Amino acid sequence: MSAQRHRGLTEQAADAAVDQACRLLRLPTIRTQFPDVADAAAREQMTYRGFLAELLMAECDDRARRRSERRIKAAAFPREKSLRAFDFEANPSVDPAVIHTLASCEWVKKGLPLCLIGDSGTGKSHLLIALGTEAAMAGHRVRYTLATKLVNELVEAADDMILTKTIARYGRVDLLCIDELGYMELDRRGAELLFQVLTEREEKASVAIASNESFGGWTKTFTDPRLCAAIVDRLTFGGNIIETGTDSYRLAHSRARAEDHEQQQQSKPTKRR
Repeated sequence: MSAQRHRGLTEQAADAAVDQACRLLRLPTIRTQFPDVADAAAREQMTYRGFLAELLMAECDDRARRRSERRIKAAAFPREKSLRAFDFEANPSVDPAVIHTLASCEWVKKGLPLCLIGDSGTGKSHLLIALGTEAAMAGHRVRYTLATKLVNELVEAADDMILTKTIARYGRVDLLCIDELGYMELDRRGAELLFQVLTEREEKASVAIASNESFGGWTKTFTDPRLCAAIVDRLTFGGNIIETGTDSYRLAHSRARAEDHEQQQQSKPTKRR
């Protein structure tokens, strides 16, 4: 059965037909870009195939962009951070080649862990969010959470008898980003529940953490030595460990701004009375 062909349509009728068809087929990008692309095709004497390819590629590109935006939004990052905005010169402890290799997200595809260890203000949370964003843009399902928030959610889920469902929900994401691990001591129950989440994901899906404590200091967070050792094992086996150093970039940046401001104030001429 051959498709019905509509001959002799006026330009206005053709535009209306394209608009209606795009609405029915849910092609919003083609619907909005069709007039401009059609005019450009006429000016450049583009072939029919070239014109059709331009429209379809525009729709595909826009759909990919919208999917990335949805995945980034679903990740629940607290703020926008990008690798482009990371100041590697101010953070000499961080090797840019290693970070850009991680941005390829091969470690996420393989289900490997990532640990970002360093003092406050050294850029570990920036890198955690930026690498998580790269993973979301690459098509992976990502979820960001604070360590204490995750543990509190797990405790509440256990009390409400929905722990299995909650752990399974976290198990479905390709990359779980846990920030501020080590800032607060966790009781045995909270640590055991967190261990269940990590075990659920072991060698199947990636976990990335940011911590202000070296592994030797994790016994202050996980007070049971055996449980602490098991958690460290889950988070380091076969994975990457990035040390962001001890010199606070934020503190140095604040001091530099304060010094610049003071110098500007001193350089201003004093007014005579």
